Amino acid sequence: MYISLRPWVIADAETLTAYFNNINIWNNLRDYIPHPYTEADAEKFITSQIAMFPTQNFAILNEEKIVGGIGIVLQEDVYKMNVELGYWIAEPFWGQGIATIAVDLMNQYVFEAFAINRIVAEVFEYNKPSMRVLEKNGYHLESVRRKGILKNDFLCDDYVWVKQKIY
Repeated sequence: MYISLRPWVIADAETLTAYFNNINIWNNLRDYIPHPYTEADAEKFITSQIAMFPTQNFAILNEEKIVGGIGIVLQEDVYKMNVELGYWIAEPFWGQGIATIAVDLMNQYVFEAFAINRIVAEVFEYNKPSMRVLEKNGYHLESVRRKGILKNDFLCDDYVWVKQKIY
């Protein structure tokens, strides 16, 4: 298994659309991502990413096949030394260790490419596999925001995981 990251390209829109229309993927995403997800939504997202330098969002590849996505959101104001990490793996590829490798690759990239001190990842309480991925990558559980998330009319805890830059 060879896992790599590469910037999204317009030709990926159909694949991204198919993956995001899986309810099991969408249940772990933020609500600002539409559901159903259209090819126009995918093209808009990819187009918005093309001009960003350094790149902030990547397709995750297993060999040459897209199997997920990973990215960051730069924080502002007094939080400017932080980025928020998000990632997803398409359901047919769950449980294969892909996310663990992708997060490791992204950690290395982010600490080299951006002047930040911390990577923060928030995980819905029911996504234990994602928490394990972060733990394997040296993140520590910083806090639990009790009943801090409303997803699909379900009030749940928000687990906040952090990886600090080592100087």
